[in-house]
Amino acid sequence: MKNLMVLLGFLSAATCTRAQQLNGTWEGNISVKEQLIPIIFHLKTDSKIYKASFDSPSQKAFNIPCSGVETRNDSIIISMASINGSYAGKISADEQSMEGTWKQGNAALPLNIRKTSDQANMLTAKRPQTPKPPFPYTSENIEYSNADHTIRFGATITVPPVNKPGEKFPAILLITGSGQQDRDENIMEHKPFAILADEFTKKGMIVLRVDDRGMGKTTGSFNKSTSADFANDVEAGINYLKTRTDVNLQKIGLLGHSEGGMIAPMVAARRNDIDFIILLAGPGIPINNLMTEQYAAVAAGQTSSKLLVKAASDLYHTITTTVINNPDSAEIYQRALLATEAWADTTPKTILSALQLTDKPARAKYVASMLQTFMAPWFRYFLAYDPQANLRKLQSKVLALNGSRDIQVLATSNLAGIKAALEKSKSPAYEVHEMAGMNHLFQTCKKCTVTEYGELEESFSPEALALISTWLTKNVL
Repeated sequence: MKNLMVLLGFLSAATCTRAQQLNGTWEGNISVKEQLIPIIFHLKTDSKIYKASFDSPSQKAFNIPCSGVETRNDSIIISMASINGSYAGKISADEQSMEGTWKQGNAALPLNIRKTSDQANMLTAKRPQTPKPPFPYTSENIEYSNADHTIRFGATITVPPVNKPGEKFPAILLITGSGQQDRDENIMEHKPFAILADEFTKKGMIVLRVDDRGMGKTTGSFNKSTSADFANDVEAGINYLKTRTDVNLQKIGLLGHSEGGMIAPMVAARRNDIDFIILLAGPGIPINNLMTEQYAAVAAGQTSSKLLVKAASDLYHTITTTVINNPDSAEIYQRALLATEAWADTTPKTILSALQLTDKPARAKYVASMLQTFMAPWFRYFLAYDPQANLRKLQSKVLALNGSRDIQVLATSNLAGIKAALEKSKSPAYEVHEMAGMNHLFQTCKKCTVTEYGELEESFSPEALALISTWLTKNVL
């Protein structure tokens, strides 16, 4: 989900006010608990536009796109929306070094970098599952618009070989997870949507995968949009598919990953032309509860203290609940602050000390930083969403998969929620599966942390891919 998932997109651009002297590779280290973590930025200009990516070699994560670069006089700001981070630096007079700060979430750490090459020497990771041409099917980059022509979508459509004139195929539209992403749902050079499209097209399906708003060839503002807007974008894709003469209109489906697994039922519940949906790590419980579970699961990986995890996640839930229950933005800060003080009154001093929340100013700063994230339009809509209502309205066939080692959308609670809702729906056929040993990206994991995503060569579990293919053969093809 958005505040944690490292779901990545193409390089985005920002206006450059300096010459090309900053082009190249820049390296430095951030210090976390006395451990040095190398960070490498790659900067290059296209005309007067800077583009950037960065590497975290110790996490085996390479070419992570930056969402923006801005230079003014002797300073630079590199935005990394995919990890909720940024780098702000002061450029030296000789333009060979920078002194600055790395920010990610609520953390701010010193990061000084130096230029090690005039070339943006980007490293690559091994991703053996990524499909490579020539393909035994047609792959075409296309563009289409929504109904009022306010957004132009860039996409790739793959079509099986035609064996007879007028042949029509089932079609499926792939919906990305949270965070601005490209049509392949590029995650640390893993391209799961390219892999899924390749598999499904070889089986005889048309597959449409689309760049998110403001990403790649798609226009529109991503930062000002909510999940409801993204659901409208999915409808534009469905409407495009319905204009094609090679699509079997009785067999149009959706596959959504993470937030996409929330959006697919939103769309299918209000249309009567969706034959099937596939939910990959989709939510089945109220998002506020899901995010609290996620927060606790991540915290549990950082400390062995169950009391500390519970206290921290209780505070997180307290603040998010305040945001949901108070529509008046002007009052939220004071209400959240009061709720936090009530939490502090019942929390042991040792826990407050461990969380660095021993005094009111520290707690006020923490509340302000949390609200800065939660009050954004996307996050506020997201936190208040309960997937149960739309799941119960479904009349489509449904396959839902969650990984047993997923720490972002926990399998036990969310699959139980999905199953309970589908039991009350009019779905003619549904299956719910917990995939043993798999993480949020359906990789077979070892440490099963978010940072391990980039370390693993496997992009998408063959076992999960086979299960999906078998279900499609049985229910769609």
